[in-house]
Amino acid sequence: MPAPPERPRPTGRRPGDSGTRDAILDAALALFAERGYDGASLRAIAAAAGVDPGLIRHFFGDKEALFATAVADRMQVAHLLARAASADPTTAGRAMTEAYLGLWEGPDTGPIVRALVRSATTSESAARMMREMIGPRIHDATGGDTALAGRIALAASNLLGVAMARYVIGVGPVVDLPRDELVDRLAPVVQHYLTGA
Repeated sequence: MPAPPERPRPTGRRPGDSGTRDAILDAALALFAERGYDGASLRAIAAAAGVDPGLIRHFFGDKEALFATAVADRMQVAHLLARAASADPTTAGRAMTEAYLGLWEGPDTGPIVRALVRSATTSESAARMMREMIGPRIHDATGGDTALAGRIALAASNLLGVAMARYVIGVGPVVDLPRDELVDRLAPVVQHYLTGA
């Protein structure tokens, strides 16, 4: 009796949609962090997630929507910074500095921040998406307080420069500073951005 014909390997949606979706998001985040927005293709992300590329279109539609979901929506950067900056006005600078450095150093948040920065600095499309997502979120997180949103943006810009030097480029004197000393030096500057004249 002849053997039954071999069944073709199924493509498209696989069982366990939520697990599949999370696998795609995890793979996308890793590749965006490693290669930036332009360097991470949908085909490579699908391969890393072990799914058919059609599933990415099924869940997210396109690469821009995948990037927004994998990177921005998985970490509430604006809310975290606004919460720190809106705490006790006398210690807001230290609170925001600690929170921001914690984002770069956290095992879960570090890859997300690196994906954001690497992508936004190498792709105008990614930079535009980040502006469109983060600006309004800071505004919303401060309850529409335009002045505070502007102060937070200035403070975060200063901290971004330090983070780039410490965590991305590896500038010796910045890398060599113990974390507590780095916070001691940065906190008064951030405090001035947040509450100074």
